[in-house]
Amino acid sequence: MTQIRALIVDDEPLARRGIRQLLAPYPDVTVVGECRDGREAVRALSAERPDLVFLDVEMPGLDGLDLINVQGPGRMPLIVFVTAHQQYAVQAFEAHALDYLVKPLSEARFRTTMSRLAERIRSRQPGARIAVPTPDGARLLDAGEIVWIEAEDDRAVLHAGSGRHRVRQSLAALEARLDPDCFVRVHRSAIVRLDQVREVRSDGGGETTLVLRDGTVLPVSRRRAARVKDLLAPPRRSPPEIDRSPRSV
Repeated sequence: MTQIRALIVDDEPLARRGIRQLLAPYPDVTVVGECRDGREAVRALSAERPDLVFLDVEMPGLDGLDLINVQGPGRMPLIVFVTAHQQYAVQAFEAHALDYLVKPLSEARFRTTMSRLAERIRSRQPGARIAVPTPDGARLLDAGEIVWIEAEDDRAVLHAGSGRHRVRQSLAALEARLDPDCFVRVHRSAIVRLDQVREVRSDGGGETTLVLRDGTVLPVSRRRAARVKDLLAPPRRSPPEIDRSPRSV
């Protein structure tokens, strides 16, 4: 796996310590913070931008499900629910959680979760396909058809050559499935396919916008601007080699 930044959110210190211990054999996962409740988690999600969150459901104040509503499903990273209760599984499914773990956690069950995480990371490829609803059921949309993706409430809208398709997935979940060499998150509410960018505009105030081939204009957040510009910069050409071999006269 590529390096994964994880956040642990649980009001029980022993539970947080237990997740850390279970993560110890996985050097590709770095714990970037621990939170005791949802309010702390809101601040940590903004400051740390984790790729993955281990999230308890029942916590004082702002619980795990409330946190998702406050943060917005489209702005959440991959979620692994960790709870002592079975009854929240339906809500976890609706939130497109990567997994749902019931305490006490076992090493065997945790390995299954990490295998799912690895599979999710491996699925980042240009040939990834996304099921989109149609009047006749569903169809598989190739990632190569997607121009850009925007967050819309608890759904994502895929703008493709075949039209606009709404799917009940977060941008974080879709981003995890797409090839990072082909797609880039330009804003908390937008993902763009790099080869669909026609122009990069910057004003004197530090604001950056992208103009896509279809004319769509999208803002780039200041935090992501440097990386986006770097990915879109033309490759540098090596200087021509000088022939220093002796010439006959």
